[in-house]
Amino acid sequence: MDRLKNKVAVITGGASGIGLGTVKLFIEEGAQVVIGDLQDDRGRELEETYKDSLSYIHTDVSDDAQVKAMVDLAMSRYGRLDIIFNNAVYGGEGLGVEDTTAEGFRKTYDVLVLGVMLGMKYAAPIMTAQGSGSIINTASVAGLRTGWSGHNYAGAKAAVVQVSKTV
Repeated sequence: MDRLKNKVAVITGGASGIGLGTVKLFIEEGAQVVIGDLQDDRGRELEETYKDSLSYIHTDVSDDAQVKAMVDLAMSRYGRLDIIFNNAVYGGEGLGVEDTTAEGFRKTYDVLVLGVMLGMKYAAPIMTAQGSGSIINTASVAGLRTGWSGHNYAGAKAAVVQVSKTV
């Protein structure tokens, strides 16, 4: 199980859920992993558990400087970046359109769309220079069909689908 031997992956939202499952799989397959997440206790615990394979950095994916620092950590610690999995999630306001707040709308799009775009912004030039790499973005069936979630979340996931296609 060395399909990712000598590969370096950055995973946002890697301290729980789909991200954590991906972290474990990537490490089992031989990758070095950098997790960017807001769950510091879980991130540090994972760093302790996977001392030789994992680095954790507190990352708000909607903050340009923090996303850059996450990618820079992968480069400084491991010397390359082969995979970025833009997976950080925020459920968004589950309100009807008439009750949606500007703040809630912005936060949803900042995490789900801007966070993906910033991850791609910092990973793509490195991967282009290396001549290889993989950018993976988590979207949702909610971005393709109605009735699966609130409109803020669904709209943001539709934006992730489209921005992934255009990049």
